[in-house]
Amino acid sequence: MSSTPAVIIFDVNETLSDMSTLAGTFEECGMPAALARPWFAELLRDGFALTATGENPGFADLAADTLRRLHAEYSETSDPEQAVEKILGVFKNLEMHADAAPGIRSLARLAQLVTLSNGATAVADSLLSRSGVRDQFSQVLSVEDALLWKPARQAYDYAAQSLDRPVEQLMLVAVHPWDIHGAHAAGLRTAWINRRRASYPSYFAAPDVEAADLVELAEKLQLNS
Repeated sequence: MSSTPAVIIFDVNETLSDMSTLAGTFEECGMPAALARPWFAELLRDGFALTATGENPGFADLAADTLRRLHAEYSETSDPEQAVEKILGVFKNLEMHADAAPGIRSLARLAQLVTLSNGATAVADSLLSRSGVRDQFSQVLSVEDALLWKPARQAYDYAAQSLDRPVEQLMLVAVHPWDIHGAHAAGLRTAWINRRRASYPSYFAAPDVEAADLVELAEKLQLNS
């Protein structure tokens, strides 16, 4: 990579927020702890399906509906609405990954920082504020105000328009390969955060940069600036 991007755009859910604590909350609500990851994957899948048909669903609405259906299938021990309220309450108040805040502060010295989430602006804003890094971000963007969810091109175009920047000056940072692929297709540069040391899917466009965490990403971008 020849230069540091003018703006770094962060995905929020899982990229910044640590969702590992949700497993215990599922268990407290009478469901297998292992359901936490499939729940989020199913939520994203159905959001993408609605996006593919031209709709822009509410993230919280899909999250709650998916939880109710999983609760009906797996739990016999707790009230479904209490379970939904408890799990979504934890989801809205997750902590950041340990590398996120120091990485963000380092990256803020290199470029303008913003977020672009398929979730609500309020959730992202709260996460950044509770983690003491809200002041590092010039804007907190959500597809709530775009035409479609990521990875549809319209979501990334919305970010570029909001920033009044050409897409070539933007870099998306995400843990999700589908987000990396969507941003690449829209013309953005990309950075994949690979905390799990996973293999990147061969059928998606490869990221411009791969890093184990946000601190390493800042180091790599600094070297190439």
